[in-house]
Amino acid sequence: MDSKMAADSDPESEVFEITDFTTASEWERFVSKIEEVLNDWKLIGSTASKPLEKGELTSGVWEEKSDEISFADYKFSITHHYLKQESSSDKDIKEVSEEDVLPEAMQDMLSMSNDFPPRAHCLVRWYGLREFVIITPAANSNAVISESKCNILLSSISVALGNTGCQVALFVQIQQKSRRMYIGACEGPGVRTDFEMVHLRKVPNQYNHLSGLLDIFKSKIGCPLTPLPPISVAIRFTYILQDWQQYSWPQQPPDFDALVGGEVGGLEFGKLPFGACEDPISELHLATTWPHLTEGIIVDNDVYSDLDALQAPLWSVRVRKADNPQCLLGDFLTEFFKLCLRKESIDEILGRTTFEDESKDHADISQALQKLTEPTSVHMPRLSTMSNMVHSARKRMHKHRRIEESPISNEVLNSILLFLFPDAAEKTGDLSNAKCSSSGGSNIAASEEEWNLYSQFKSAPSDSLTYKLTLCLCMVNFYHGGMRGVAHLWQEFVLEMRYRLENNYIVPGLSAGPPDLRCCLLHQKLQMLNCCIERKKARDGGRKQISENVIAERKLSNNAGKGTTECTDNKEFEKENKGESSQQRSWDSWSDSEDEFFECLSDTEELKENRQESETKEGTTKGDKDEGGKKDIQKCKPEGRLHQHGKLTLLHTSGPLYIPLTQEPAPMTEDLLEEHSEVLAKLGTSAEGAHLRARMQSACLLSDMESFKAANPGCCLEDFVRWYSPRDYIEEEFTDEVGDKVLRGELSARMKIPGNMWVEVWETAKPIPARRQRRLFDDTREAEKVLHYLVGLKPADLTGHLLPCILHAALLKVKEEESVEDIPSVRKIIQQIISHASKLLRYSNPDIKKLEELISQITASETIIARSRSFKAKFGIQKCERDDEREELERFVSCLLEQPEVPVIGAGRGPTGSIIYKLFVNAQRTTTLTPIEDEPVKPGTSDEYKSSSAASEFPLPTGREIILRTTVPRPAPYSKSLPQRMYSVLLKDEFRLAGAFSSDTSFF
Repeated sequence: MDSKMAADSDPESEVFEITDFTTASEWERFVSKIEEVLNDWKLIGSTASKPLEKGELTSGVWEEKSDEISFADYKFSITHHYLKQESSSDKDIKEVSEEDVLPEAMQDMLSMSNDFPPRAHCLVRWYGLREFVIITPAANSNAVISESKCNILLSSISVALGNTGCQVALFVQIQQKSRRMYIGACEGPGVRTDFEMVHLRKVPNQYNHLSGLLDIFKSKIGCPLTPLPPISVAIRFTYILQDWQQYSWPQQPPDFDALVGGEVGGLEFGKLPFGACEDPISELHLATTWPHLTEGIIVDNDVYSDLDALQAPLWSVRVRKADNPQCLLGDFLTEFFKLCLRKESIDEILGRTTFEDESKDHADISQALQKLTEPTSVHMPRLSTMSNMVHSARKRMHKHRRIEESPISNEVLNSILLFLFPDAAEKTGDLSNAKCSSSGGSNIAASEEEWNLYSQFKSAPSDSLTYKLTLCLCMVNFYHGGMRGVAHLWQEFVLEMRYRLENNYIVPGLSAGPPDLRCCLLHQKLQMLNCCIERKKARDGGRKQISENVIAERKLSNNAGKGTTECTDNKEFEKENKGESSQQRSWDSWSDSEDEFFECLSDTEELKENRQESETKEGTTKGDKDEGGKKDIQKCKPEGRLHQHGKLTLLHTSGPLYIPLTQEPAPMTEDLLEEHSEVLAKLGTSAEGAHLRARMQSACLLSDMESFKAANPGCCLEDFVRWYSPRDYIEEEFTDEVGDKVLRGELSARMKIPGNMWVEVWETAKPIPARRQRRLFDDTREAEKVLHYLVGLKPADLTGHLLPCILHAALLKVKEEESVEDIPSVRKIIQQIISHASKLLRYSNPDIKKLEELISQITASETIIARSRSFKAKFGIQKCERDDEREELERFVSCLLEQPEVPVIGAGRGPTGSIIYKLFVNAQRTTTLTPIEDEPVKPGTSDEYKSSSAASEFPLPTGREIILRTTVPRPAPYSKSLPQRMYSVLLKDEFRLAGAFSSDTSFF
């Protein structure tokens, strides 16, 4: 029984041990993997495509896709390269489905419309293919060098092509990758093409000409026919011009030793440098082509050659561009951008801070313990001590710089400050007026495009102080001390801001009004400082005017006074006058009180108001209540009226309604707005939090209500709403008892909601004119906060704020230079920069790598413009007398910037060809030490002697390319006629033959 069970179990065990021997070897697995990839890419069978158009291999779009395969543990990469074309119509597919149609690769081998493509894969240049597959060793794998391994790979692709029916050419890369050696095959129904290659370091003497290459080609195809079919020949000679000594680069290098007083290396204040410091064009390649020749037309052997470059029917030019030429604008931006990555503060760069209190240097040691017991607070110097502080700061700066020289010399620093603050050169007496008028400098008419640009970049207007400061900091960073120079200039700038605040001098180059949130934060801060200076200046001027008016009125009353009662009143008036004048002097000296009102009255005026209130109360108690109310309203003197509001009257008193003088809302920068929003958001969504949030937001409403009550005694909430929010007062027309039409008004439903904030604020509002209210905008405190912010900026923070401005300035410079050259590619790059920068710079902390990409794009635009100027200088466009020749040269230069290779109209006989010929002849004469003063003989002259002498002056070709084609039956005379092709290139240190030889596999 057990033996029977064992017997039954044996077959089951044998079933699990069965191995599939159909793909047993590693070689067969490798072939199977190739077939699998070709199937996945749908490269099986014939493909229908349109014939190649002229230049399509260069101008078309190439795509590729890759996969990984392995031979045992040896990794390979298989890549499919193909030209993206539109699919053929059904009619074309029907035509190509015939059996005698050759594979697409064989048809491309005979195409003459795409010989010598300037920019393509090497296999495309050698064989003219539009589609092919390459198998190359992976990056970490060794090259396939041994002949046996090469044969294994070649047999592998042959089997794969035969099994799948793929008609796409399949190549294998062998030898070292630098040699670019490929072998391959292409198979069709009954036909096969073998791709072979020879690569040598030196050209064999017997094959250094066309006749020797024809011998190789004929022996290789082995045509059995006695009259050999004609062989088509295409030849290209390439000449390289590297010597530009006779055509100096027009860009003047910057003079680093000159002062910046007026100009530095052609650089003025407020202007960025532009141009390349070296020639951005390193080589000019001239290709002379004979596209369609036959074997018997020309002679080219070791004794004689008919191939004269001047007689070539086609000339084309390529240029080799210098790798990363040094460009001034690009260097400026790069060096300025590097400051964003530094971490040092101003104090660490320049030593001790200039904003320390002088008392720290001369402090009494007896006060040491007292300092420890004082409560800690942020030190905010008062304006009364600011002049001493600035004086001591400058004194310490000069004392410190005696030991170590300042990064910026005094002459350069004074020039920069005069450029930033041109009003400083005005007379002291007219300084204030000059500065006021200069505050509107940014309102100069600018183009709408530029306005959109600074708003998109979030930078600053091009005529603003912030914009000018950016340019000066960038220049100082590049020419005068780098980061130390930037710290020095910023230090002086902040001191100037402090000085202007103390002396009520408006900062020039900033638009009037609240901070513009479309600009960078630093520009907003400077605008905020200007608002503070304007408010402080207006307040101080208003106090002086009030004081002068009061004194004048009281003098008149003293002169007209009579009697003892008047004398006593005059005495009281004089006392009050003395009190007000002393109080006025006090406000002039201490205008930064934390509890300061918009415009406070003196103590004596408050006493008079209290006395009037007591008299009013007494009157109301003695008389009738209604009569007392009327007297109260009449005795309440209106204050702070601006003008009457049309024909509107007060609802209760029927008196005219006056628009009051109100406080302007507090201007805010974007960081203050964010802080305010965060505070409101933290209050939460509870009823108490919502109520508190509404109270905080109604400070301006309360101020306006108090001003309205002071200007309109006896008014009500409805009167205020009619002026402040007319939509919330609804009037309806109805007919009274008499029959007259009367208007009756009431508050809107929104105003009648219980707990409405407007009603609560109106009840708490007192009749106080704007000049006696607490200031909504405490300019003293806000100014100190701005200055404290400016003092605390590090060079990296400062650069980060100003980076949008320098990018804005750089882009305007590129656009200005491009408008002179008119280069379409640069205009396209500019649009891309604007699009990317608009998205990137709207955030406070943009990505560093993306900023570097923006700078690289700007540098690329600068390089293209520099190349255009280099071409124009070399081809002498400005010296052309004939307009048609100048237009042709300009078109030629424009094409050189846009295209990889540009044909020369008229070849060597056209105006462009004559200039190119002259360039090469002069370079050849420089090499052979021939006098350059002799005018070279122009090509195309009728004199044969002159033509031959001119040809002798032309240099020898650097490279020669020859393509041989024919269609012959192979291998037997009765075989099908198939295309044969051989490409050869002959250089000084390279000889390459790339052959594609087809054979008939059905009739051999």
